[in-house]
Amino acid sequence: MRIESPRNTERIGSVTINDVQKVLELDSGRAKELPLEEKIAVQKIEEDVIKTFEKKMAIVIPIKDEKLKLFEGVISGVPHECLIIAVSNSRRRRVDHFKMERDTLNQFCHFTRRRALIIHQKDPSLAQALEEAGYPDLLAGDGRVRDGKAEGMLVAMLIAMIMKKQYIGFIDADNYFPGAVWEYAKCYVSGFAMAKSPYTMVRVLWHYKPKMSRGMYFKKWGRVSAATNKCMNSLISAKTGFESDIIKTGNAGEHAMSLKLARILPYASGYAVEPQELISILEMFGGMLPAARTKAAKHGVEICQIETRNPHLHEEKGWRHRRGMLSLGLGTIYHSPLCGGETKKVILDELQQQEAIGQDAEPARPRLYPPLKQIDLQRFTEIMQEHMSSYVLPEEKK
Repeated sequence: MRIESPRNTERIGSVTINDVQKVLELDSGRAKELPLEEKIAVQKIEEDVIKTFEKKMAIVIPIKDEKLKLFEGVISGVPHECLIIAVSNSRRRRVDHFKMERDTLNQFCHFTRRRALIIHQKDPSLAQALEEAGYPDLLAGDGRVRDGKAEGMLVAMLIAMIMKKQYIGFIDADNYFPGAVWEYAKCYVSGFAMAKSPYTMVRVLWHYKPKMSRGMYFKKWGRVSAATNKCMNSLISAKTGFESDIIKTGNAGEHAMSLKLARILPYASGYAVEPQELISILEMFGGMLPAARTKAAKHGVEICQIETRNPHLHEEKGWRHRRGMLSLGLGTIYHSPLCGGETKKVILDELQQQEAIGQDAEPARPRLYPPLKQIDLQRFTEIMQEHMSSYVLPEEKK
């Protein structure tokens, strides 16, 4: 794979944010030493390096009542060396949609000779493990894990830790292009290979996001993404005193982290999770508030943003869904102690203009979950290991 070298980098405290690096070539050929002049502008990540990182990475697919053909396409795009972890919150009454997802993944694993895990978000054993391991924050009043994408992601992070993985990547289950899924995973490992810090996050910027309207129109930015990026950059500009547009991936659902970084960040619930990750990094390591982790601050936190070649076509869920995402995402910025009056005004204007809140209202404060480092991982692992055979696929023949 050939990717542009970072052309612009912003450093905020111990945080390094690289501007967007474009994928130049999906397959860069056999291993060969690059000429010195090419190394300045281009990073070539060899196939054996990519495979080494893929073996260390879990790819997480959060899913809730998606079309099975879409799910089947997504899992087919995950590189063979990566461990697939599917976390489902699909319905189980009348028609057991989770069982169909499990059967689909089991059949895939059988014919591809690979291993995967699938767990339902409402699994009572999971809830018991969280309670006894000292992390009841994810549990709702009924004693089960709360609904929400972020909640499923946190469950997956814990499972990846049990499986001794070093990196974790997230890919939504509503992607129509398996080739895009494959490229996301390659971008993740390329970012990790290029990074200088063990505390690294890789965020994907889609090349285009096509819309169907009397033909295919290849749109560059969605309204939610554009608004989130604008407000995130307003916050950074206000704090540094220099106008910035460095953030291009404020709402990146497709992103990955080293588990060293993943376990020390607080997370927001639901669809606020992706922008909150950036806010958490800036709050903890941006030098504007007391540094929370001396070791991570010493190494520095690196954020890579990589633009794909494949477009991203996913299930269209309507304006009500997008408006909820916008309000939740901008609420993470608005309620951060880093957010000043100027940025708050930008956020309120944006939300009112898009009719996400009323004239005198504020965005809701997101629910925050403490870092996963607080959990007793040994106790969590002990309980989950008792039930692991029911999560691992392919199923053993009886």
